[in-house]
Order: sequence, then structure tokens, then C-alpha cells
Amino acid sequence: MQKQQEKHTKQLKKCRVLGPVATKFTGGNTGSWRLERPVVNFDACIKCGTCAMYCPTDVIEIDKNAKECVKIDYYYCKGCGICAKECPKKCISIVPERSEE
Repeated sequence: MQKQQEKHTKQLKKCRVLGPVATKFTGGNTGSWRLERPVVNFDACIKCGTCAMYCPTDVIEIDKNAKECVKIDYYYCKGCGICAKECPKKCISIVPERSEE
């Protein structure tokens, strides 16, 4: 029995079996249904990166050399507001995505 298991294990090591859940998905425009979006006050921002660290979708980048240091990819931003809640200087505000008529 042991020899059969070793034989089976060696065969699996030779071929690269990924399994049934090894499907790669590409991202779609998930920000299209967003109701609110974050807006940054760049004059108050201290470029600490806390907003990028807490962003659950990882769509915030910090460029410490630029004037507009916080770059948000609105194509994927969900508008959850976690970045605004976690900002120590409260320089991120959440505004309505579309004007209400």
C-alpha cells in the first residue's frame, strides 16, 4: 500500500495539477455601483499611508513626492469609507458620487 501512495505522489509532483478552483478571474468595473466616493484634502494630508493600509480593495497608492500624494483608483473603489474613518488627520471626506436631483 505504501508503494502505491509513493508512486501516486511522485506522479503528482511531475505534473502541475492546479485543481478545480484554479480559475483566474479578471476584475471588472466594480466602482460603477458606488454611491459615495472619497475625496482627499491634499493640503492637510501628511502622507502617512494609513488609508492605503486599511483599504480593503487595495486601490489607494501613496506617492510621497507628489503634491497630490494620494491616488485612488475609482474604477475599483467601492466607496466604503474605511479610508476616511482611519485617516488620523481626517483629510479624506466621503461625498455623494452623483448629484441628487
